[in-house]
Amino acid sequence: MPNIDEDFQLFHTMINRIIEREISPFYEEWEEKACVPRSLWNTLGESGLLGIDMPEEYGGSGASFEICQLAIEEISKQGFGGFCSGYNIHTNIVMPYILHYGSKQQKQRWLPAMCSGEAVGAIGMTEPGAGSDLAAIRTTATPTEDGWLLNGSKIFITNGLLADLVIVCAKTDPTAGSKGVSLFLVDTSTAGFSRGKGIKKIGQHASDTCELFFSDMLVPHDGLLGEQNKGFSYLMQELPRERLGCATQAIGAIEGALALTLDYVQERKSFGQRIADFQNTRFKLAEIKAQLDMGRAYLSSCINKYKNGEMTTTDASIVKLTLTEMQCKVTDQCLQLFGGYGYTVEYPISRFYVDARVQTIYAGTSEIMKEMIARSLIQK
Repeated sequence: MPNIDEDFQLFHTMINRIIEREISPFYEEWEEKACVPRSLWNTLGESGLLGIDMPEEYGGSGASFEICQLAIEEISKQGFGGFCSGYNIHTNIVMPYILHYGSKQQKQRWLPAMCSGEAVGAIGMTEPGAGSDLAAIRTTATPTEDGWLLNGSKIFITNGLLADLVIVCAKTDPTAGSKGVSLFLVDTSTAGFSRGKGIKKIGQHASDTCELFFSDMLVPHDGLLGEQNKGFSYLMQELPRERLGCATQAIGAIEGALALTLDYVQERKSFGQRIADFQNTRFKLAEIKAQLDMGRAYLSSCINKYKNGEMTTTDASIVKLTLTEMQCKVTDQCLQLFGGYGYTVEYPISRFYVDARVQTIYAGTSEIMKEMIARSLIQK
């Protein structure tokens, strides 16, 4: 990560101390329960791990964007990919939306609560019939005298079971395609809101994921985030940060998987020698190290571009595509070096492997990333 200064080192120490004390001892239990306890969010809020780069006036730490990414990387590196996704959504996605597009009243209501852990955030874009094609969403928000009447559903919502606040993407002009989309701040205690059961996944088990339903749910007028029918524009402006977070999560997982594998191959013996002494092992590890360092250099470049307001949609697509695909490939190669042990849940490398797979799907599939990159190269 860039800008290694005293502040950075202090946060690095604090983040790892909190992970060691509040997450590591309990994570296996959370994986089995397919959800972290609600109290964890309060604990992380009290520890200063939520809202790291949010302004102090809203309860944040006022630290740099790099330090927010550092927290994502460290959680991922230690093999807690499931919770890392929920943490990423809360701190790196939902709060910035409110900070950038919310009214003063919305910021004062939600940001301090999210920084303290009193409110857990989620974002509702994907629907059963609309994933990457956000213009095809069917959830509607109809204006009334008392507010907006919200009807529809969302699926695969990270933090869905625990969320107190959901940013919901809905059609406010069904005839206008992507230009008729608006965003709403939905308080989940409101009548008309309901949740489905937790969705069982092949990985990221500690990330609670579910379907959300809105049935004649009345959202007050001040629940509209930003301007009416500007939602798609806001999404396009914020997706680069979301994709950058996925890339940060990927680089942390690659480093964590490599560290586990290095320890294993230097201890395990086969045919009278360490697995680390076989040429195939050494060459595989060398390739992974080279990819890791190259990936980290590009990620650092993108983080600096983002800070300076210079990161393009193409940059975000390249870093997300490259590092998440790399994560899947590297964890597969690392697991192979563990042999049969790698296929058991007893060895953490197996969790790195299954947690990686969804990284090339959410926040825009690899295919969508390639299309975005191609559009920057080939003019219609």
